[in-house]
Amino acid sequence: MLSLTLENDNRSQVSAALNDGRWLIACLCATWCGTCNDFRSSFEELAARHPDKQLVWIDIEDQAGVVGDLDIDNFPTLLIQHGDTVAFFGTILPDMRLADRLIQSQLEKSDAVLFAEAQGSAEHRAWQRDCNLRSLLEAAP
Repeated sequence: MLSLTLENDNRSQVSAALNDGRWLIACLCATWCGTCNDFRSSFEELAARHPDKQLVWIDIEDQAGVVGDLDIDNFPTLLIQHGDTVAFFGTILPDMRLADRLIQSQLEKSDAVLFAEAQGSAEHRAWQRDCNLRSLLEAAP
């Protein structure tokens, strides 16, 4: 597999990706979710298209200590983060092409634009506060 499945013993590897400036794309799903299981192969294809990014599969039940109180409305939910800036957090259609376009649109933005967008609305400010994966990993038991 090209993506990393978040486990208790590899959390530092995910933090390292954020620390060294790589983009992180996390898919938050659940083992029992048929849509998630179907989307997994598409997520692996995304990982193959973006080998310089860290793609992480997070089972929200197995990693409840990390995910905590994140408001996950539906599956699959993507979290796209660069450093400490959460560029996107939300449910997507389980379509690899749509996910790839979403990722590409974020990657094209400068750090200044990402920061401005992160502060540009109440929803995006909430992402910074509540969805920052680095913070969630640091606070996890």
